[in-house]
Amino acid sequence: MEYNLADLFESVVDAVPDREALVYIDHPGTGVERRLTYAQLDAAANRIAHHLIDSGIRPGEHLGLHLYNGIEYLQTVLGCLKARIVPVNVNYRYVEEELVYLYRDADLAALVFEAEFTDRVAAALPQVEGVRHLVRVGAVTPGPAHAPVVPAVAFADAEAAGSPERGFPARSGDDQFIIYTGGTTGMPKGVMWRQEDLFFAGLGGGAPTGEPVKKPEELAERVAAGGDGITFFPTAPLMHGTSTLTAFIGFNFGQRVVIHRKFAPEEVLRTIEKERVTSVSLVGDAMLRPLVDALNGPMKGTDCSSMFSVSSSGAIMSDTVRRQFQELVPNVMLLNNFGSSESGFNGTATEDSGPERGFRIRVNSRTQVVDPATHEAVAVGEVGRVAQCGHVPLGYYNDPGKTAETFFEKDGRRWVLLGDMATVDEEGVVTVLGRGSQCINTGGEKVYPEEVEQALKSHPDVYDALVAGVPDARWGHHVAAVVQLRAGAVRPSLADIQTHCRSRLAGYKIPRRLVLTDTIRRSPSGKADYRWAREVAVAADG
Repeated sequence: MEYNLADLFESVVDAVPDREALVYIDHPGTGVERRLTYAQLDAAANRIAHHLIDSGIRPGEHLGLHLYNGIEYLQTVLGCLKARIVPVNVNYRYVEEELVYLYRDADLAALVFEAEFTDRVAAALPQVEGVRHLVRVGAVTPGPAHAPVVPAVAFADAEAAGSPERGFPARSGDDQFIIYTGGTTGMPKGVMWRQEDLFFAGLGGGAPTGEPVKKPEELAERVAAGGDGITFFPTAPLMHGTSTLTAFIGFNFGQRVVIHRKFAPEEVLRTIEKERVTSVSLVGDAMLRPLVDALNGPMKGTDCSSMFSVSSSGAIMSDTVRRQFQELVPNVMLLNNFGSSESGFNGTATEDSGPERGFRIRVNSRTQVVDPATHEAVAVGEVGRVAQCGHVPLGYYNDPGKTAETFFEKDGRRWVLLGDMATVDEEGVVTVLGRGSQCINTGGEKVYPEEVEQALKSHPDVYDALVAGVPDARWGHHVAAVVQLRAGAVRPSLADIQTHCRSRLAGYKIPRRLVLTDTIRRSPSGKADYRWAREVAVAADG
């Protein structure tokens, strides 16, 4: 047995076959709910794996998952891993041109897609070579006679045709898992992970808050020796790596995982109460703030006493919103985790992390702040880039140039150089300044949007905010704030916003332009769309 995700999952199944593994709750109001034990989920994954093998998909080939959250998503990921097929996440918000790019870039041989996306899939496929097998989840809604048709196997038929037994060839820790980045700062890139590296870097070696296992067999031994009672609830889309990895962390513990089709704050709170959820993962204020609003409004009095932790990665839960949630659910731990598709987990924010002291991270032993030119560790207080060594990806799929820029060898170890700028203090605590690609240079001073956004969100009338740089004839760029107000808020002036920020930020970081918008555009997981923010700010400046 190796550190292969399918091998590890099967060992857990054999240890606790009758324990509940996965609960799926459909779109709010439908009443649709499915529950699978570990044995049932294993058999379901075997069925789809055998169908793919019988359909001619070979080990090492790539399968795209163009799906909302559902049993089928995790079932197919597990089926791919069992059959040594490489699962590839597809952003379900992508339109034709973006899908063509990703389908081509990922060299997909097969695609499992939601029936709702049939029109987009039908438009993209004629422009892509290599996709030779299609599986459709859900029923096709009758449309006009000229509506596009995609010749796909219904997921239910594919599942019925496959054997529920295992019977797969030996697998390896070298088998791959590809996670495509969100593409918020450029075209999405496929991060190629060896499964053994992903197990330790992204899944904590079977114990994210404890001691990693020392041999593959130890994972099931721990599950068998422990009890149940923990329920993980990844609320963001599974198409983003964080939620899928959260689900696998739950499986590695032999515990229960709950998923919703889509994020709906009131339904999330009902599920927390009904299922006695203990651990929620989400992405920043875009998801935490609606939960606060619901608890202050229609869901007031919801029993959240089962909750032990709420963790965020990919975006920061601001100090203001964290305090509001803590007042409503006082016993829960709120964890701002730091990591990426390229590094897995790097560390967790300190208790004093916030607008005053910055986003301070207590990192793991494999993380450093380095000079991007020399790759040597920077001195205390100097600005560098976050890097991680050891269990890191192989590189970017189909992009040797970007791989050479991002991955390097030092002292006989492989490293990944992240885009996050940071400093380190005498105690080794890392202060993350922000993505270098989003840094605003104004008169020679560097401004990181995340710091300004934290200050903006502490304003009582601000619901959400993004910050971007706008060209400036004198200073090169100036800081622009794109703001979504709270419902019923009094419209603030630029001077109001500047006065509020002045006690929290240095003068050169104060927004020089305020753009009010009905909605801040983010990805379905809550990640910031800085390209959109910059376009909105520049258009308003003109």
